[in-house]
Amino acid sequence: MAGAVDLSALKQPAGGAGGGAAPSGGVEITEANLETEVLVRSTQVPVVVVLWSPRSDASVQLANTLAQLGANDAGKWALTTVNVDAVPRVAQMFGVQAVPTVVALAGGQPISSFQGMQPAEQLRGWLDSLLKATAGKLAGGEAPEQVDPELAKAREHLESGNFDAARQAYQAILDANPNHAEAKGAVRQIAFLQRASAHAPGAIIAADAAPDNIELAFAAADVEILQRNVSGAFDRLIELVKRTTGDERTKVRTRLIELFDLFDPADPEVIAGRRKLANALY
Repeated sequence: MAGAVDLSALKQPAGGAGGGAAPSGGVEITEANLETEVLVRSTQVPVVVVLWSPRSDASVQLANTLAQLGANDAGKWALTTVNVDAVPRVAQMFGVQAVPTVVALAGGQPISSFQGMQPAEQLRGWLDSLLKATAGKLAGGEAPEQVDPELAKAREHLESGNFDAARQAYQAILDANPNHAEAKGAVRQIAFLQRASAHAPGAIIAADAAPDNIELAFAAADVEILQRNVSGAFDRLIELVKRTTGDERTKVRTRLIELFDLFDPADPEVIAGRRKLANALY
């Protein structure tokens, strides 16, 4: 947290403007280009997001230092910047609480972050570690994927529809490597499929008849996703978030986030759903 500035001290007065200069490099991120420049781009090369404020000279300095380092790396990673005063909802999506905050994404997922100022040599080491961790794993990489036999077996079970065996195989991989992205996602998705497939055929009708019943709404949302009505499932729970409070609202919000996590973060329906959820909460 050294050098980080609490955002509560940086709140913009209505109609006000930042007093500092903007960073000299990086793509400026807005709600309009977040998907393309951050989520989609991160499937090709690592994307470094600097969350800054014109009221924090340190955050501008940090972004400029990263821009200088990026110029020497010849496109191996992409630099983007988020002005937290100008696009606070984007800042909320990253969960930022202080500036400067730096978040690195690869494959649409955050993989590393830090807050506060860092000297250039430490930034260089952090970037080198980031490039090493993602080497050959993104579309921009050249190394072919090497699939270990246990992972291949788990995929085979999943493709054949043997969910119990697939879940056990992926769980074994996850037990050995808790950060294994594919295994984590597969266990989550298989659990959803098993749960959703067990719902009664009339789940949607039952939920429509009792719109404030949380359990019925959860079942209906599961069935709607199975029927590929993803937006309908999200909207059902977002409307329920608006009508609930306290522990009930937390319960609905948690289930909705679990449903978001079933999909690619860059999916337009997920992006729209997260935006609607943020509006419902704030």
